[in-house]
Amino acid sequence: MTQIRDRTVLFADLRGSTGLFETLGNAEATSVVTHTVSLIGQAVDGCGGRLVKTLGDGLMAVFDTPRDGVKSAIQMHELLKKVVSRGRQHGASPGLRALRLQVALARGEVVEMGGDCFGDAVNVAARLLDHAGDNEILITAEVLQGVASNTKSRFRSLDRIAVRGRAEPVHVYVLDGAPSSDAAATQFGEVVHSMDPDGIRLVWLDLDRVFDIDSMPIVLGRSTQATYCITDGRVSRSHARIDWHGGSFSLTDLSYNGTFVRFGSDGEIVSLRRGSCTLHGSGVIGLGSAPLDATSPTVRFEVLHFADTEPLPLGTSRLKG
Repeated sequence: MTQIRDRTVLFADLRGSTGLFETLGNAEATSVVTHTVSLIGQAVDGCGGRLVKTLGDGLMAVFDTPRDGVKSAIQMHELLKKVVSRGRQHGASPGLRALRLQVALARGEVVEMGGDCFGDAVNVAARLLDHAGDNEILITAEVLQGVASNTKSRFRSLDRIAVRGRAEPVHVYVLDGAPSSDAAATQFGEVVHSMDPDGIRLVWLDLDRVFDIDSMPIVLGRSTQATYCITDGRVSRSHARIDWHGGSFSLTDLSYNGTFVRFGSDGEIVSLRRGSCTLHGSGVIGLGSAPLDATSPTVRFEVLHFADTEPLPLGTSRLKG
């Protein structure tokens, strides 16, 4: 029987399972991944949802209300934390510590047929996973409207993001549970700000653009729908995302091959694998490979303070190669 109704659609994707197959072998790794997906699936039943299907390393579920869907997503992350904590115990596979979860939710009219679901909300939720970092929960504005005010305040706007296969951009929000920008910055050295930055400059080949705070987020990727399009086959469609949060710019890797950052002209290279770091000063972002090979796709960046910026002669740049 076919039904058409408004539903909240949730997609969850488990990352880091490749390492398990390398360390445990196919049979045991398959068992661990299946068990983990089944475990996080318990959050669907516990919040009144319906598990539509499992998808190898992930799952799809639907809920009557946005509140139930978001509650389930939060519980999924709590359940995964238990699995990861077991990976820190003596004798446990170190691969368990690498497991991460991405969850995306959208709401809209859904066609339910033969136990499966179809529709724009299904497509949006599935494609939003491309824009999610490790242990992130992304939701659309339609989902946000239906959650309680105390939960709503925990979400931060990423503004409108172009979603693959959809003409109109989607207003996306992220659950703010990550460490503060200052804490993230200390991993890569002390950062001193005389004032909050006003913008960021990105340069790849002849593509030289300046983005102000109101332009955030910036999606760097191969897709023509990306904010900053880099037409190189080694770059993922949605490879990395730059956000403005807590008075600084944050770079999050969204790719399979990783994003690499080198601060200054000869600083240490930071490897981001679905992780984030604060961008400060100037440097180079390597997409898919470390910024060592001159032929690799690299984007130079410079964090700008417009109040301190003096006009430069045409064709010149403060960014050094």
